[in-house]
Amino acid sequence: MSTEIEINSPKRLRHLKLVGIVALLVAAGIVASGMASRVHAKQELTTWSAQQAVPTVVAYTPKHDADSQALVLPGRLSAFVNAPIYARVSGYLHAWYADIGTHVKAGQLLGVIDTPDLDQQLQQARADLQNSVANEKLAASTAHRWTEMLKQDSVSQQDADEKTSDLVAKQATVAAAQANVGRLEALESFKRITAPFDGVVTARTTDIGALINAGGGNGPELFSVSDARQLRVYVSVPQDEAAAIQPGMSATLTVPERPGVRFNAKLVDTDDAITPSSGTLLVQLSVDNKDGLLIPGEYTEVHFDLPTNAHALSIPASSLIFRQSGLQVAVVGSDNRAVLKPVSIATDLGTHVEIASGLNASDRVIDNPPDSLVSGDEVRLQGTPGTALAERRAAESTHG
Repeated sequence: MSTEIEINSPKRLRHLKLVGIVALLVAAGIVASGMASRVHAKQELTTWSAQQAVPTVVAYTPKHDADSQALVLPGRLSAFVNAPIYARVSGYLHAWYADIGTHVKAGQLLGVIDTPDLDQQLQQARADLQNSVANEKLAASTAHRWTEMLKQDSVSQQDADEKTSDLVAKQATVAAAQANVGRLEALESFKRITAPFDGVVTARTTDIGALINAGGGNGPELFSVSDARQLRVYVSVPQDEAAAIQPGMSATLTVPERPGVRFNAKLVDTDDAITPSSGTLLVQLSVDNKDGLLIPGEYTEVHFDLPTNAHALSIPASSLIFRQSGLQVAVVGSDNRAVLKPVSIATDLGTHVEIASGLNASDRVIDNPPDSLVSGDEVRLQGTPGTALAERRAAESTHG
């Protein structure tokens, strides 16, 4: 019995060792397979992450604008002629005959002023003139008699000369008195306040019995008359657009209270100077207002059609990159890598800008570039590369 156990024991041990080795190899294979799977998964994750890190961008080619540019600026309407009417004589307002809103003709009576002190001054001046005329007649007859007596040697030459000089002095006194009467008569004519031209009374700041003080424009006016059949429009044009503004240009006006209605205006002139405080050029236009649809003093929008720059390229403002190094635009290179180009703006049109330098017509400009984008970064184009700018504008107008 003990002999069988001793014989079979070495064979059993070898079998168990073989089984252990096989199990060890299987375990090692399983571990190696798991490690290889993890390494492969990590490589795939790294590759996927690298692919996801490549930004997907939309690119388009800039185009020249064939259409004219619309420049919209705020403006102010003003009457073609506006005259505040002041009193030239002092007194009390006797009556007024035109209130605000009254259409008046040139020379039409607006009011009358009572001037009792001026009336008395005129009467005194006329009396002084009569006295001067009487003295002048006496001096003339005296000088004539003394001249005749001088011929007969009845008086001396000195006495005759004195009478002749007295006549000249009396004649000068008459001329002065006549001038004084004329001056007071001219002042008397200002008692009647009349309209200086055809127009509308826009203000009446006096009433019957009010004390009127003669002034030169320092106090409040009695009436104000405006000619609104034609209006002036004043617009402040930015300095960047001042070179395109030329006399004779046409423009259109819109006012808030009449939506959809456009009024034609013509550029009359400019002040040929840039205002330092605002950096703008003051422009004056004229607009016909025979229908009375426009009101002096109201706000209006002025629409200019400016000619385009034949060499400028138009791109959306969303393509601009503002960084410390200056204004830049990102374009896609031939190797699908980003290239940042410094550019300068010729005209800012709001949603679009005209580039004066830095871009070529064949460049593929990236729209809405990522903030982290730098030159040399790989990019992935979405859709058809080189989308025309006209198609993008059409899409923008569709979506408002």
